[in-house]
Amino acid sequence: MGQETVNDGDAATDTSSATRFRSYLHGGTSSLVSTLTTIATFPLYKTVFRQQLHNTLVREAVAQLYGEGLRKLYRGVAPPLLVRTLQGTLLFGVQDTLQRRSSNLVPEHLPRPLLQAAAGVGTGVVEALVFTPFERVQNVLQNCRNDRRLPTQWSVLVRLSSEPLALGFYRALLPIIARNALGSGLYFGLKNPVRDALDRQGLSPMASSFTSGAVNSLVISLPLYPLSVLVANMQAGVGQEDTRGGLKASARKLWAARQRSVALLYRGGSLVILRSCVSWGITTAIYDRLDRSS
Repeated sequence: MGQETVNDGDAATDTSSATRFRSYLHGGTSSLVSTLTTIATFPLYKTVFRQQLHNTLVREAVAQLYGEGLRKLYRGVAPPLLVRTLQGTLLFGVQDTLQRRSSNLVPEHLPRPLLQAAAGVGTGVVEALVFTPFERVQNVLQNCRNDRRLPTQWSVLVRLSSEPLALGFYRALLPIIARNALGSGLYFGLKNPVRDALDRQGLSPMASSFTSGAVNSLVISLPLYPLSVLVANMQAGVGQEDTRGGLKASARKLWAARQRSVALLYRGGSLVILRSCVSWGITTAIYDRLDRSS
């Protein structure tokens, strides 16, 4: 791109580097702004987590959190706040990098959304490898059964570091890779086509981007929600008793605990999916706005 407009080779490289860096910057900025929704809705997310873990009704989960007191309401909020900003930086930046690198390796007639989706799948794998430890710490902190023996974030980190990676920081890695790879692939494959279709209907650019992000989040969250429930149940415990069994055994245990009911498996799903739609709508709108202005 830079070589067509700039004669000097070094300048062209600088321009290309600046363009690549811009996607990381815009992704981080958009996600940083959307962390406000994470702070505001964390009690809601924690309520859903308790439903995922204990198969309780909303009122029972709320009563449980109320009984623990305000001091513990935001226990476990630090990891998602950090992850949310870093996730946007990595998600948009790595996807853009993979798309640019692979554009010269695939046939020219390949539809652009398909190339974007393929880069999104690769990004989801990278994302899972980087952020699984953060999700693991968050899920341990949010489990009230760990409050006494693991009262602080530092104690959780020390305990997990003493475990083998497959049982410690990288517990439930395979379902996280599947969830993130499929989710990122669908998001980047659908984001621009949905936004462009809404643009043609006369919506403003910000409204089109927000709606695109929200709709895509809905399409992604509905089929992948059971994987998030599985991950939450696999990661909430620490120690041999709580981490006994691999992926298949954990899935069977979860399915039996939900009485082989899809409705019970999706308990709490409406709240977390709504939260995700709002969060990704904001993130997408801000990212597209920054991308257009640059």
